[in-house]
Parts: sequence; structure tokens; C-alpha cells
Amino acid sequence: MAHAHTNKKSRRRTLAGGASALALTAGFLGFSSLAPTASAATWPTPTGSQAVPATIPVSGVKDGGYKKYYGSGELAGDGQEEGQDPIFELADGATLKNVIIGAPGADGIHCKGSCTLQNVWWEDVGEDAATFKGGNSAVYTVYGGGAKKAADKVFQHNGGGKLVVSKFAVQDFKTLYRSCGNCSSQYKRTSIFDSVEVTYPGSRLVGINTNYGDTAALRNITIVGDAGRKIVPCQKYIGNNTGAEPKTNGSGPDGTHCNYTASDIVYR
Repeated sequence: MAHAHTNKKSRRRTLAGGASALALTAGFLGFSSLAPTASAATWPTPTGSQAVPATIPVSGVKDGGYKKYYGSGELAGDGQEEGQDPIFELADGATLKNVIIGAPGADGIHCKGSCTLQNVWWEDVGEDAATFKGGNSAVYTVYGGGAKKAADKVFQHNGGGKLVVSKFAVQDFKTLYRSCGNCSSQYKRTSIFDSVEVTYPGSRLVGINTNYGDTAALRNITIVGDAGRKIVPCQKYIGNNTGAEPKTNGSGPDGTHCNYTASDIVYR
């Protein structure tokens, strides 16, 4: 399935440092209590590691106990080539928690329907960190965790439904969330981001399609190390179902598609 704005380069950028997190975010995510000039986040230490040569199916609840899973064999890709298989594939209603996905990360996690990702950490995002593929009634919940070194997208929304991301950290990335701009089947997609720590470098937080009625809400966003305010909080596009590259359609809050105010974003 076509993904919009895919960066074919597999080269990874060097992770930039930043400042400390907000106390609320720090406490939940396990961030160190650091001085404002220290690096922002401390990623969890794996309790063990497991090579994954074929996608692991998940139904019900899977608790990884903070083990690191990484691709091997056919899942050993870490570039931006489309069509890669995921490390985990979640059935409708499944929960994956306390997991670290290392490199190679392949295409991360696929949710076939509603799903919950709790305290999932991506050390080096492959094609995407997670792709959401459910129907219009699907609800995808990302609670805690973080992702870094995403040369393209962190969250890819190809299906319908609503994504809710809270208490999440992202570092060294291109796009945190993209509502698919050129999938063969298109939907109205809803996304909510609350208590998210963003560490520069990055290009955009969310990308949505105004012509399909997409909405994105940003609340309690902390952006670290972006003195020039180069990260675009909400980029609007005109999506299509033909596979063509979508055109941009402005950016910034509008009360309809991009729902946030200046006070919802704090720069540190």
C-alpha cells in the first residue's frame, strides 16, 4: 500500500541532544531527573534480546518484559523500502506492552484493527514504527514509550478510525504522524496527541488530509532544542487515492483540521 512522503534514504541522522522533559512526562516515561542542559530522555535498558526472523502475531495481551526484539533474515531491513513486514502484527483488540524494538526494525508494528501499544520503545525506527490498518470504528492507543532515529515516519495511519497518543517521546525524526496521503482506500482520520516530548531534529509533528476531513489535536506538547522553531506542528495536505504525491494545503491551527493554540506547545 502506498505511503505518502516516503524518504528512500536509509542513512540515519545523528541523534541530537536537548533539554530535560516536563516533570509529568519524565516521571511516566522513566526520564532522568536532569538539569535543563542535559539530554532529554533515558531509554530503558533491555532485559534480554530476541532475533525475529518472521512476524510475531499478537492476540490478547503480550507483555515483553522489556526484552529487545530485532529483525533477522527476511526482517533484517532497516531502510525505507516500502512493503516490509513488521516485527509484530496485532489482531483487532490486541495489546502489546513493555517491549523494545531494536535495529533492524523492519516495519515495526502493524495493527489490523483496534490496538493498544503501552510502553513500547523503538531504538531505531525502520520503515515506520507502527502502522494502523483498521476500519472506521477502530481506536488505536499509544500510551508511554518513545521512538528515535526515524528517517521518515513514526506513526503511519493507513486505515480509518482514531489514534490517541499520550505520554510519548520522539527524537531525531522526520514526521511523527502521517495520515496516508495516497492510499488506494481513503478515510476520515482522527488523531489526538497529549503530553508528548519532541526533541529536535524533526520536520513535522502531524500531516493530515483536509479534503478527507482529517483532524489532529495537539495538547501539552514540549519541543526540545528547536530554537529556530523549524518543526511544523501540523501540516495539511490534499490527499488522493491514486498513488500520486499529495500537495500541501497550508499549515498551522485552523479550528477545524489542526486543533491547537500557541499555549499547547512549549519550547525548551
